[in-house]
Amino acid sequence: MSVASKKLVIAAINFLNPAPLMWDFEHQPRATELGRRYSIISSTPSECAQHLRAGTADIGLVPVAAYSSLPNTAIVPGCAIASLDEVRSILLIVRHPGGLEAVRRVALDTASITSATYTRILFRKLWKSDPEFLPFVADLEAMFNVADAALLIGDPALLALEDRELREQRTGERLLYLDLAHEWRAWTNTAWVSAFWAVREDALSRSEISRQQLIQDFERSRDGGLDNIDQIIEEWSARIAVPPAVIKTYLYDNVHYFLDDVCLDGLNLFYRYAVECGALPAVPTLRFL
Repeated sequence: MSVASKKLVIAAINFLNPAPLMWDFEHQPRATELGRRYSIISSTPSECAQHLRAGTADIGLVPVAAYSSLPNTAIVPGCAIASLDEVRSILLIVRHPGGLEAVRRVALDTASITSATYTRILFRKLWKSDPEFLPFVADLEAMFNVADAALLIGDPALLALEDRELREQRTGERLLYLDLAHEWRAWTNTAWVSAFWAVREDALSRSEISRQQLIQDFERSRDGGLDNIDQIIEEWSARIAVPPAVIKTYLYDNVHYFLDDVCLDGLNLFYRYAVECGALPAVPTLRFL
């Protein structure tokens, strides 16, 4: 049963990269106003889609791979979690000394089905390989107990990059770190798109929030976040063991927050390749609010 409330429930992701999108919802002067229209629950990327599917949320920052399985759901235009090249927070870390060609088992971070789907596409279509894929909680050392490559996303990936030199000193082992957004861009010349806002259309029709108001709220929050990156850096430096300079580069240069034409080109290619690889059942029709 869908959420019965005049407020729309937002399933948001408690990672660093969506922080600019959530700015107005979490900071004054607009947080109080938006609090009269929306309430927020914290989720992982994969849980956002589950909340929309179950009706326990009305709006979610959903992984793009999950969109095809969300009926009666429209994309909120304008906002995305994407990258035009290197993103840093989506890493394939290869332990096998033989490199990519020798990888036989890949542990996939269960936090995002989209990054897992991109990984499958890259292995099968670019690297011409068909390893076994194992869903796994984001823990690099535990992943390497069962696989010879590991996919990490979000904050665990950023932390793994920061620990790269120290890990090599601890273990004497040199790993291969591949930024998958960069690999995608170099191969396809399109953007890597991880997530966008999606809304249950039945929930919107029952609310007192207009389509135009909702789009404006989310785009204005994104713009407010991009205008306050320095404060986001200050807040997140206390939450994650990543230097402020790295967070600044990440938010300014690595993540792209606009669902624009280069992102739509990347999305369309992603869906086509995912179907060709058997990772998704069909190419979805992108329906916008």
